[in-house]
Amino acid sequence: MHRVSLTIVSLALTAVLMACSESTSTPEVAVAPAASQDPSSSAEAGGTESFSILIAGTQVGELEAEHRAGSTQVDYEYRNNGRGPTINESVVIGENGLPSKWTVTGATTFGNKIDEQFVLTGGDASWKDATGAGNTTVAEPSIYVAQDASPYALSIYARALLADADHSMPVLPGGTLKLDEIEKIRVDGEGGEMEVTSYALSGVDLNPTYFLLDQDDAFFAYISPRFAIIRSGYEAEDERLRELSTEYAAKRFEGIQQRLARNFEGPVRINNVRIFDPATQALTEPVSVVVAGNRIDNIMPVDSDPLAGAVEIDGAGGTLLAGFYEMHAHLGQDNGLLNILAGVTSVRDMGNNNEVLTELIGKIKSGRLAGPRVTRSGFIEGKSPFSSNNGIIVDSEEEAVAAVRSYSGGDYYQIKIYNSMNPDWVPAMIKEAHANDLKVAGHVPAFSNADAMIAAGYDEMTHINQVMLGWVLEEGEDTRTLLRLTALKRLPALDMDDPAIAVTIDAMVANHVAIDPTLAIHETLLRSRNGTIAPGVVDYIDHMPVEVQRGAKTAWADISSPEDDVAYWQAFEKIIETVTLMRDKGIMLVPGTDLGGSFSYHRELELYQLVGMTAPEILKWATYDMAAYLGQEDQLGSIEVGKLADFFLIPGDPTADLKAIKTIEMVVKDGTFYFPSEIYPEFGIRPFVDAPEVVQPDI
Repeated sequence: MHRVSLTIVSLALTAVLMACSESTSTPEVAVAPAASQDPSSSAEAGGTESFSILIAGTQVGELEAEHRAGSTQVDYEYRNNGRGPTINESVVIGENGLPSKWTVTGATTFGNKIDEQFVLTGGDASWKDATGAGNTTVAEPSIYVAQDASPYALSIYARALLADADHSMPVLPGGTLKLDEIEKIRVDGEGGEMEVTSYALSGVDLNPTYFLLDQDDAFFAYISPRFAIIRSGYEAEDERLRELSTEYAAKRFEGIQQRLARNFEGPVRINNVRIFDPATQALTEPVSVVVAGNRIDNIMPVDSDPLAGAVEIDGAGGTLLAGFYEMHAHLGQDNGLLNILAGVTSVRDMGNNNEVLTELIGKIKSGRLAGPRVTRSGFIEGKSPFSSNNGIIVDSEEEAVAAVRSYSGGDYYQIKIYNSMNPDWVPAMIKEAHANDLKVAGHVPAFSNADAMIAAGYDEMTHINQVMLGWVLEEGEDTRTLLRLTALKRLPALDMDDPAIAVTIDAMVANHVAIDPTLAIHETLLRSRNGTIAPGVVDYIDHMPVEVQRGAKTAWADISSPEDDVAYWQAFEKIIETVTLMRDKGIMLVPGTDLGGSFSYHRELELYQLVGMTAPEILKWATYDMAAYLGQEDQLGSIEVGKLADFFLIPGDPTADLKAIKTIEMVVKDGTFYFPSEIYPEFGIRPFVDAPEVVQPDI
């Protein structure tokens, strides 16, 4: 969605985010001063600042801030992967350096219309955003954080905080904003060499936002590992600045890892737990599980004699589950640890910046950062004005086949084909992939349909909408745009007895083609509404930071009419009906979110109860079955002696109530122990359950 983390929508969040979107998170935030001018007089002085918007080094849009008498006007727009936000805003800064009037209009990445207003008159503040209206009497200096502003807002927040003694300030509608200086660096470009200062802005969201100001405290850049907004003329600094943001975040997460991850010396015995056994789809009688190093060393009776020198953890009759597999991830630093804390110890990455992901995997393997085990997909996209700037972008069949070949050699499980690929090149790509022991998954390229991709040899279809669109689109309609989402409004008119549906599903059965439906993101797209908490987050949203709570009450799609409201809502019912039919026909379903995993993964699993799966079936499917699907069942997927120590502890019985997986006391990944109640406050999350009692051995 490309919003700064201050306005992130869901925990997938940040990762950035998203569905049928395949993007990692970054901006939409707004406003103040002209470059190289005194902050207090810049708006009066006039002038225009221009910035380039880049994704993985490719310019995809522009941001322009025009300073008029008494106000600043900002235009922010980019297009990547066939979509992006369009934002226009106007900000008036009062004598106290804080916004006194702020209006934001336009549309979000997925089309939700923006009409946001803030007014401060004397001590009375009022606002209206996608979540509704609010007002308050301001007793102390407070700054309004706009829900849908452009990233230029960072400069306004920064100047207000720099003028404050402790660089922190209460926020409207809620929370506290804090600014920390990181370092000063030199940059060079068309405007000459200069010194800029990097900052971290935090306090109301899960993770800090990183950006730079020049020597006059004017906005210079917003930076993240994949997405950057940089002052025009300094675009050559893009890669270096994005690498800096990666390192800043890495140092934060490395600090959390060093302080709060536990690597115990000697064996660890987890007493009085019941293990979920995928073979029986039931819980065992109470036992004790011993971990030595990164392996499960023993499973013994509860009343066994104490182990000399062992750390003792009281399981208190809770349940141990093998770590989950999130099968549609786009892994980044920001969601690595959050996935671990949610019991997701393995992911299949479905497309990424290859170099960035390689570096992240190295940090996880070294123990520097926490994160799941990663099975990689090689992303291949066709070159077009709608390209997703991920993986490898190709412009001919020869280049496409060469890209497939470059992913061979063992580091990648499969290739993933994307929207702008020429469908005529796909058979040759699949032939090359299968010759190199690579599976093939992907979207349906524009101007084709699922039937053609199944016939060409896909092993797995990605996203349920990619299959269903073939039943409702007219010839020539372009799915490289938002149409691949907005056309879902047509689904309620589908007749499930239509022969075209049977043809597709029967072909999937005959050719053993699996599907990764990504139900949770479709629910979010189709059933989120402005002012109402999205159904997928109701069980945990009150534990989240204020900006996450705010985003959870915001629609994704443009629900402009009662007819659209009904059509989108009913479209999800048709999706459930289709996935149920697929399951009944024996098609392999694969659980993944495209929302960053973590809490969203719990919802993903929960939704499969709507297609007829029981809680025990879902638990086996999300653990052992996915390990087997990826050929990893010898080491992972169940809690057995000799296997890798990837599992988590919950107090309840998830076979009786699947929601029990949402209260996790402890996670073990590769023999390292994590206690969510200790770590969640680092993200501004209120813990869900206390950690178990840990007793160290007498020395």
